[in-house]
Amino acid sequence: MRVLVVGATGVIGRQLVPQLIAAGDQVSATTRSPAKADWLRAAGADPLVVDGLDAGVVSDAVARAEPEVIVHEMTAIPSKLSMRNFDKSFAATNALRTVGVDNVLEGATKHGVRRVIVQSYAGWPNARSGGPVKTESDPLDADPPADQRASMAAIQHLERAVTSAPLEGIALRYGSLYGPGASAIFVSMLKRRMVPVIGDGAGIWSFLHVTDAASATVAAVHGGPAGVYNIVDDDPATVAEWLPVVARAVGAPAPLHLPVWLGRLAAGPGGLSMMTQVRGSSNAKAKRDLGWRLVWPSWRQGFAAGLDAAYPAGAAGASTG
Repeated sequence: MRVLVVGATGVIGRQLVPQLIAAGDQVSATTRSPAKADWLRAAGADPLVVDGLDAGVVSDAVARAEPEVIVHEMTAIPSKLSMRNFDKSFAATNALRTVGVDNVLEGATKHGVRRVIVQSYAGWPNARSGGPVKTESDPLDADPPADQRASMAAIQHLERAVTSAPLEGIALRYGSLYGPGASAIFVSMLKRRMVPVIGDGAGIWSFLHVTDAASATVAAVHGGPAGVYNIVDDDPATVAEWLPVVARAVGAPAPLHLPVWLGRLAAGPGGLSMMTQVRGSSNAKAKRDLGWRLVWPSWRQGFAAGLDAAYPAGAAGASTG
């Protein structure tokens, strides 16, 4: 199959491109940086230097690649994240979730692309009421914290745009990523004791290893109904449960424990919500409709093996689609 990966040198793209090529697909792949084109070429892809916010350039890339499927993996996450300034930290990524996805869909429609897959997020956007684990049919948060509203609006735009487009549109809600290339910022914050347990630490997170993020995307490229899918592991867990485990795994000091009032000052409304109120996500639909199998079914395995491990012992190169 001919596949165009837009934003192919991020943490998911670096896993996805080799997995697509191993599956026998013909891959064109974009990057904003000419310096990264050599990596794409060495991986077996046809590299294209593209600014995802330039509609004409995106359309030209689609015309050149002639893909049957486009995968939108464009992000621009800064090296330093601020939980107190959530929307500011994700402003550039939100532009790629709005203007960027509109450009991709315009190019796809113009050039007759059959299927478009986009990167969304499973976690804090879930409604913070009701049961602890949400499915794709559950609503997103109707009243997110003030410092996450712009990011929520961008995610809603992304999902609405792709699922209402006149083609096969799929939004993959990846869980909180870890693994090669995805853990450095978080580990640095842990080692500086910048990630505390706030209050009772009752916020529920769903994790996802980058290897499994890529394999789910390969599965969506090759089949499955259009729609929205939660792409997460099997083991949603509270902050109070998982945070001490990952701190020990990376040799960081034990996390601080802050009362709610102090946590609100330190992390802002969004950070407080993520640590005390958010809900996890179910992966049942992705397993059923995409035929997806996880290499890392639980963050417990992934954290214990090391956050840079690509595969469990004995599983290197295993088929995950």
